[in-house]
Amino acid sequence: MKKLYAIVLSCMCSLSLQAQQDILYTQFMFNKLAHNPGYAGSFESPTIVAVYRNQWMGLEGAPNAQILSYNQRILNNRVGLGGNLSRSSIGITSSLTLDVTYAYRIPFKRGTLSIGLQPSVRYFRQNWADPRLRAIDQNDLSIPIEPSTKYLPNVGFGAFYTGYKWYAGVAIPRLVANNIDFSEFGSDISREVQHINAMGGITFHLNDDLDLTPQALLRYVFNAPFDADINVSVLLKRKFYAGATYRVGGDTNGAGESVDALLGIQATENLFLCLSYDIGFTRLRKFNNGSVEATLRWYFNPPADLSGGGVIDTPLGY
Repeated sequence: MKKLYAIVLSCMCSLSLQAQQDILYTQFMFNKLAHNPGYAGSFESPTIVAVYRNQWMGLEGAPNAQILSYNQRILNNRVGLGGNLSRSSIGITSSLTLDVTYAYRIPFKRGTLSIGLQPSVRYFRQNWADPRLRAIDQNDLSIPIEPSTKYLPNVGFGAFYTGYKWYAGVAIPRLVANNIDFSEFGSDISREVQHINAMGGITFHLNDDLDLTPQALLRYVFNAPFDADINVSVLLKRKFYAGATYRVGGDTNGAGESVDALLGIQATENLFLCLSYDIGFTRLRKFNNGSVEATLRWYFNPPADLSGGGVIDTPLGY
């Protein structure tokens, strides 16, 4: 076990009280429903997305996450339905979250505005029986010896606009600041915090074989530093995808948190695959081997022409 493990874990637990609590996904452009319930039904085909993320490889207890997402249109394209089943873990803490999404879609002359509502429930667990834990004082009665669990209901809200070649959205996925303390004495120190997510992007059709899409995901948590992912992606021959992302933040005096490389392929009309690798700039870079993420996306009813000329019709958009 790395000597840093206990220090990093304790820092993360303390920072999570007033800092980023949601998992950061490098491939946010393929995982929009996890950030904004208003996205449901934005693409014309029913779509399922699976994402796996292994953060800070080689550092024991580092964040790990998986998510399975589905959404589709119904009622003459006026309603979008969807849902996410996600799991994440860090140290002795793990969570399993199920949310369902309803979005009402309002057509305009040059695009569609979608307003989404997202009730959710989260199963929150801390495993104090983990054999990796070593108490300095074995007789300290304030240290739990059994796993602690909680169920946390919540609700979120989002708005998402889809234009011909661009998209934009803003959301608060969880509005309720649930108490996540396990103290038996009524303590109220640790709470879920509200995350505000804003995203947007635009596609430039450079020629018949090449599309360029700059896009960004901005994240703000009350009483915590601003965070953002800024991505530039290209799509070659409507099939081969490549991108680079710069993630601001971190602890390196303005150098940022990471630079991320993405490579993907529209393997068939139905199946899109993408892999990414994050190269970190923070002080933790000495103790890990970077972060990896994999995305699989399946169109149940792919459009006749995926090119289409707009963001919503290419693997760059959705």
